[in-house]
Amino acid sequence: MFSVTVRDHIMIAHSFSGEVFGPAQKLHGATFVVDAEFRRPDLDADNIVVDIGLAGEQLHAVCGALSYRNLDDEPGFAGVNTSTEYLAKVIADRLAAAIGAGSLGAGASGLTGLRVTLHESHIAWASYERDL
Repeated sequence: MFSVTVRDHIMIAHSFSGEVFGPAQKLHGATFVVDAEFRRPDLDADNIVVDIGLAGEQLHAVCGALSYRNLDDEPGFAGVNTSTEYLAKVIADRLAAAIGAGSLGAGASGLTGLRVTLHESHIAWASYERDL
C-alpha cells in the first residue's frame, strides 16, 4: 500500500457535556495538528498516490472551515461532543466528499483509503480511518 500525508492545523473553541470530561466541560480552546494520509495499492500513471499540492489545498480548505470558531455555536455541531475522535471523522468525511467531487484531480479516483489524525499534543492524538 502506498500513501501520501499532508499536514495542516485547526484552532477551535468548544465545550463538552458529561462528567467524563471533567474540567473540559467548560468552554476551552484547542489547537490540533491535522494529518491526512491518502492511500492506494498502486501508483497512478504519473507514479504518484495523489497530487500532493491539491491534497494540501483541500486539507487547508477543510481546516479553514473549522478554524477560529467556537464549535458550540455552529449549527452542524449542536448537541455534539466535538471530541478529537469525532473531529477526525468530520475532517475525513469532508475530504472524502472533496475526492468524490474531483477536487483532488482525476488521479485521486484510484484512492482506496484515507486516515485523518488530530494531534492534541506531542504525546496524545486520535485518528479516524475510512475506505473510499
